[in-house]
Amino acid sequence: MYQASSSRYDPMTYCRSGNSGLKLPSVSLGLWHNFGDTSSYETMKQLCFTAFDNGITHFDLANNYGPAPGSAEKNFGLIVKEHLSAYRDELLISTKAGYLMWDGPYGDWGSRKYLLASLDQSLQRMGLDYVDIFYHHRMDPDTPLEETMGALAQAVSSGKALYVGLSNYNGPTLEKAAAILEELRCPFVICQNRYSIFDRTIEQNGLKETAARLKKGIIAFSPLAQGMLTDRYLNGIPKDSRVMTDGRYLKGTALTEERIALIRRLNDLAQKRGQTLAEMALAWVLRDGIVTSVLIGASKPSQILDNIRALENTSFTQEELALIDSIAASQTYQTR
Repeated sequence: MYQASSSRYDPMTYCRSGNSGLKLPSVSLGLWHNFGDTSSYETMKQLCFTAFDNGITHFDLANNYGPAPGSAEKNFGLIVKEHLSAYRDELLISTKAGYLMWDGPYGDWGSRKYLLASLDQSLQRMGLDYVDIFYHHRMDPDTPLEETMGALAQAVSSGKALYVGLSNYNGPTLEKAAAILEELRCPFVICQNRYSIFDRTIEQNGLKETAARLKKGIIAFSPLAQGMLTDRYLNGIPKDSRVMTDGRYLKGTALTEERIALIRRLNDLAQKRGQTLAEMALAWVLRDGIVTSVLIGASKPSQILDNIRALENTSFTQEELALIDSIAASQTYQTR
């Protein structure tokens, strides 16, 4: 039987999500990859154990994570039931709905019918009475924002979620949604968006500034730009790379010689800082205190430990920030 490390909270820092009472670990574990039915259950367990043993209390899922859709929730639920149930009150578990999950007109986007049905299914798959955070996964151009936000509020009032979040929103829509949720007295605490040295979308669409002004947290996914901001591709694409075996997330065409040259320049800077490129990339996302947590993925436990080391140095000089900005400005590729 798994027993968590007695020193599990020592390696981690915890940050308040906006002005809410909820604290997140600075590094959270995302189950987007490596928790579907094509992955090893033993590896999944060891990833969860390593994360929790080192203070990562937050496990982030969505209804469609897999493959197959729903399998990440099912597998994580089994891990919780068999090994982590004694620690449920120490865990922060989140899930989402907003992308295609089932056939027909009621299994996608942001209707009240879809969101509440999806949450019920997610809880059933995970064997939980509630999730800590329930997100709307993407903006819906057709459903009234009042309906979608009302569904999130209903999730909380029914006791099936403690807090709500918004994922893949932009600044103007976030502001409108936040006003509705405030009127509904719904505890909206966090935004989940892609953010990395190579992807500055939230700086350009107003999300980062608006979240900071409204005192909402931000959790950044793909902070390593799907692996580009690591040392993995410094000398080309390895034959066992996911780029070669699964091109859904990072296309081989993105790794041009020009881009690899930029990655090498960033790697040189990281070495001067005494960090790996991945550590520096994560530290950069956390540099100004606006982002509450970085959401990492891992295929082996050692990667989790490597990523946590980013917290040892999240300070940058103005010269370092200017150099990173100039390198990032030389490319326009976004990872998804």
